Amino acid sequence: MSTDVSGMIECRPLARIFGEDDEDAVWHAAIDLFLLNTGNAYDALACLFGVRNSYGFRPLSQDRGLPEGASNGLRAAFAAWGGPQDTHGTTWISWTELAAADWNETDSSGTRSRSTVAGPGTHWAPVWDVMRTLAELHGADNVRLVVWFD
Repeated sequence: MSTDVSGMIECRPLARIFGEDDEDAVWHAAIDLFLLNTGNAYDALACLFGVRNSYGFRPLSQDRGLPEGASNGLRAAFAAWGGPQDTHGTTWISWTELAAADWNETDSSGTRSRSTVAGPGTHWAPVWDVMRTLAELHGADNVRLVVWFD
């Protein structure tokens, strides 16, 4: 049985202006991963999220659940996939964390690096491009990727 990733990029546009604690600094759904054609290459899912990790990667983000303050758009998309009853591996990661990651780190065999399986030139590059652009506009801590698997 295959494992497919679903999810969304979110951002908090007003947090940079008013501060993260301001009542208007809420998360907004920015773009669905479906539109960015991430594919389901298992080595990428393993190194990023620990899903199907027979490769021995140290995942960047694993099983955090839905983030606090998730946008209505994200909650609706998650519910449409069946919510926690029909999904697994739900997690999230901020642009700050992604930008600080060691993209040269390898799997347990030492043959695959994060960059090779999920960096520039892979199906994940459009996701990173969108997140980078939003982070430049709204701040790195105000951009995150939320994913779940079925």
